[in-house]
Amino acid sequence: MTRPSLLQLLSLHESSGRRYSNAASIFPYLIAVLASALALYLRHALVPFIGESNPYLTVWLAVVFCSWYCGLGPSVLASVFCVVGVIYFFLPPFHSLAIESASERYGVLCFLLFSGVIVAFGESNRRAASFRRLAEEQLKAANDQLELRVDQRTAELQQKTKLLREQTETVKELSAQLLRLRDEERRRIARELHDSVGQLLAAVRMNFSKVDREKGKLSPEAAKSVDENAELIKQAMTEVRTMSHLLHPPLLDEIGLESAIRWFVEGFAQRSNIQVDLTLALSAERLADDLELAMFRIVQECLTNIHRHSGSKTARVHLIQRDGYVHCEVSDEGKGIPPERQTDLTSSGSTGVGLRGMRERVNQLGGTLQVHSNGKGTSVEANLPVRHIAASDITRGFSLL
Repeated sequence: MTRPSLLQLLSLHESSGRRYSNAASIFPYLIAVLASALALYLRHALVPFIGESNPYLTVWLAVVFCSWYCGLGPSVLASVFCVVGVIYFFLPPFHSLAIESASERYGVLCFLLFSGVIVAFGESNRRAASFRRLAEEQLKAANDQLELRVDQRTAELQQKTKLLREQTETVKELSAQLLRLRDEERRRIARELHDSVGQLLAAVRMNFSKVDREKGKLSPEAAKSVDENAELIKQAMTEVRTMSHLLHPPLLDEIGLESAIRWFVEGFAQRSNIQVDLTLALSAERLADDLELAMFRIVQECLTNIHRHSGSKTARVHLIQRDGYVHCEVSDEGKGIPPERQTDLTSSGSTGVGLRGMRERVNQLGGTLQVHSNGKGTSVEANLPVRHIAASDITRGFSLL
């Protein structure tokens, strides 16, 4: 037995679909005929009780039912079927389609007229209901489509938010790593300046001392050059030592933040002729390395900015440890920050490299940084949570002295 081909199966499916559609279209007409026959039979059953008067008593029900549920064609068919049945069964002469009296003709016409009104009303109502159902289906489809798009956009937004969060974390990690690398590079350069350039200058100074002892044998011009060279060597050694200490103060590694701050503030006051009011109130226990380094860099950057930009002759540095935080405030009495720049500082917008570096350090350590300026001075406040150094790490660093 051969199997049917795909085309044959498709043709069978189409023919069965057409048969189902034809059956579905014929079904309302069958219902209309059935309802009309049932109404006529019910009227016939009521003859012993109400007689043959008002023959249209029950057929109205069939017309109303068909106009409401079966559609226009079946309703018209029901109206015609009912009026023919009434004429044939209930109007004299019985079992005939002839109409003898004028009143019966008017009755038939009135029935057909009112049936037409009922059918028109039912068709209008059904079309309105169909329109409402179609509108509701379209609205539901649009709502489903909108919900689907909202879900898709929400998923995309969540994905982008997740990606942005990951990128933000990556940027924070890279920024922290950059700061660590920069601090390590400063430490390495400070060590190289001290161990190589500083030692070379010391050796040159020792060798030059021999020339200095023999300068009496030289001409006055040569002796003067020897004195000048000795002074230049001394200045070079001082500059190298100062630069090395500024890049990474050895006291910060060896003794701690308090000593490093005192050393820097004293040197800053001597070099800049700015009187600095220093207040230190730290616990005896050493703080974590990154915390001490962050505080030192904040004080260093703030005092440098005061010297470069404020024009103030005084400055205040308050470094206090309380309530689980290290509070640092550096302020001056200078010309302050211009108003157009204060918005950038508040919103962390376009700021200088120094302030951006301070913000990055503070954010990475879980602290806060605020800048205030009222035209009569500027105040920078930093608050960082206290973290102490482990006991095994108390001995650290190297000596640059």
